[in-house]
Amino acid sequence: MESPEPAARTRVPVRGAPHAVTVGADGARVVFLRSTGPHDPAAGLWSFEVDSGEHRRIADPTVLLGAASTAGTGDTAGAGITRYATDPAARVAVFVLAGRLFRADLVTGDVIEVPVVGSVTDARPDPTGSRIAYVSDSDADPVGPAGATGRDRSGKLRVVHPDGHDVLLAGEDGDITWALPDPAAADFGRDRGYWWSPDGQSILAARADRSRLPRWQYADPAQPQRPARSRPYPVCGGPNAEVTLHLLDLDGGWVDVHWDRETYPYLVSVDWSDGSPLITVLRRLQQHGLVLSIDPRTGETQVHAELADPRWVEPIPGTPCHLSDGRVLVGGELAHDGYDARCLFADGTLLTPAALYVRRVVGRLPGRHTSPDLLIEASDGEPSEQHLYRVRTAASSGGLDAVRLTSSPGWHVAAVGGAVLAVGSATLDQPGVRWTICRDDTELGVLRSLAATPAVTPRPTLQRVTDRRLPSGVLYPQSHVAGRRLPVLLEVHGGPGHQQVRAERAGWLARQWWADAGFAVVTVDNRGTPGVAPSFEKVVHRRLADVLLADQVDALTAIAEKHPDLDLDRVAVRGTGFGGWLAGLAALRRPDVFRAAVARDPVTDWALLRSGYAERFLGLPEEGGEIYPHHSLVEVAAEPVTGSDELRPLLLVHGLADGAVPVAHTLRLSAALLAAGRPHAVLPLAAGTDPDAATVLRAELGFIRQALGPLG
Repeated sequence: MESPEPAARTRVPVRGAPHAVTVGADGARVVFLRSTGPHDPAAGLWSFEVDSGEHRRIADPTVLLGAASTAGTGDTAGAGITRYATDPAARVAVFVLAGRLFRADLVTGDVIEVPVVGSVTDARPDPTGSRIAYVSDSDADPVGPAGATGRDRSGKLRVVHPDGHDVLLAGEDGDITWALPDPAAADFGRDRGYWWSPDGQSILAARADRSRLPRWQYADPAQPQRPARSRPYPVCGGPNAEVTLHLLDLDGGWVDVHWDRETYPYLVSVDWSDGSPLITVLRRLQQHGLVLSIDPRTGETQVHAELADPRWVEPIPGTPCHLSDGRVLVGGELAHDGYDARCLFADGTLLTPAALYVRRVVGRLPGRHTSPDLLIEASDGEPSEQHLYRVRTAASSGGLDAVRLTSSPGWHVAAVGGAVLAVGSATLDQPGVRWTICRDDTELGVLRSLAATPAVTPRPTLQRVTDRRLPSGVLYPQSHVAGRRLPVLLEVHGGPGHQQVRAERAGWLARQWWADAGFAVVTVDNRGTPGVAPSFEKVVHRRLADVLLADQVDALTAIAEKHPDLDLDRVAVRGTGFGGWLAGLAALRRPDVFRAAVARDPVTDWALLRSGYAERFLGLPEEGGEIYPHHSLVEVAAEPVTGSDELRPLLLVHGLADGAVPVAHTLRLSAALLAAGRPHAVLPLAAGTDPDAATVLRAELGFIRQALGPLG
């Protein structure tokens, strides 16, 4: 097997590559993060001046903190600048390094440290660029044993004025946080807890009362001298945090926002870029939601749109928001009159055609007619590709208007400001993401990448299989000779909201390492994954286990008919997190297909997951009958073994201090497997252990080799 290892193949090419791209509202400047090369993990802040084409390094974390502070690999300092925020014009940027706050003047290039109270976890300049709001996290341990996901953060909202005066706007002690995402926010893609008003005179802030939540303990048994940390956890079927919104004036004024929080407890999204604030709220089972506008004077809300689906509501990122003519843009799903699509609506008027699967609203482009157009990311018939489209918002007698802006097959993302468009393109024909700066279809420059070129060039075969047209990919060893039979490694995830089969090279680099070890690597996006149609995604509602596993098995059979070199008598399956659950399920429920499984950080008991995630797909545990036991690997493992052919070896790999999927999942499954006499092994990883380290991967490879026999 050749080097380098998968970690080197996937991480080194990312180092030195531009990412986190922002375009100023006037199109004068593009801001981004980038390290100095493939051996530098610490990203700095850069700008590209559109008129001159000049690349400028604005902030170097090594200079700001010192080389010793940025030499680590596991903390935020070692990663350099991981997040920044600018004013709309991108004249000012603020960012956090090792809990310290820095302000960069993007015009002059000057960077200063701003004195703060406590450790900073989020910082944002106001729209004028003069004040900075931040969340003080004075009680948090920046490198606790459970890592960032396991921290119990204590948030207080503060504002620094131009004269340096630091004011506490809101904050309480105990299990109440201000201006931080509540424990359920991540399940809806919301990563912030406060929003500046367009005039910079007030802030809309979320308050989360977590006192009703049970507290879960996180510890690293490999470090017994370190105390365990605890954090509130909204366990499935249990209470959630009570989330409220409040309008805070800088002079101390306070207005509460009113909506039916008992019926709609989930705050899914907030936008306050224009006009009045817009929020999306959902019922607990997420089958009905409201888009509300807030009167900033009184805090009263008005319904702009209802979102409903008998399975679950899935709002489109970037919506809701105000259009230039005052209409409210809402993203949702249309499943009648021949439609089966994710669409955009403006005050109820459909804007996008039936064939388009809208993934995200990026922003506005100057219109070619009377109103600004929308820039969106979407797919049209081929889920492995994502393209950019210009969508007309003005009323048109000629029908719906969506013009595709990208041509090469691949995965395209964008940022926009004024008439300037930053396009990030990833394809199978090129390494990494190429960022191109354009205005009016004219290329103005390219954000220089300092990343290394990977040593391998994966060439997967992408195709749709079975009568359900499941997206799939097959990858052979680089030295493969046609006619030589190969064992199969099925790499699975299968979870809603996640795609593996994408027409871009980065996702196939690590898989090529496994292929070169002697496998045909197969990846399938079963029903439940995005990009095809809402009906394709949501057929899994309350029956994930049956649909996903059937799709994976059927796809394997269909792929082998097209690829006769695949040996279906020697199939192993491997997955992480949700994919770890699916890998374990495959080995336990279909031992006739799968000879071995590796489950990394597996979800083994859905009743131990967060309420916002598990209940979306399976409902409430107390109302679901046998649904939760049917999806539990712990329950499946306890079923009686009827024959030796059902004893398939299973390797469980889990971080002892994992904050996302606690190690209790693996420990409970291991106990059930042991009690049932089912063969398995457990590979525990201490805190700070890189789960992609070469030694761990080689251990997984050795386990699979032993189960399948010589790979040839």
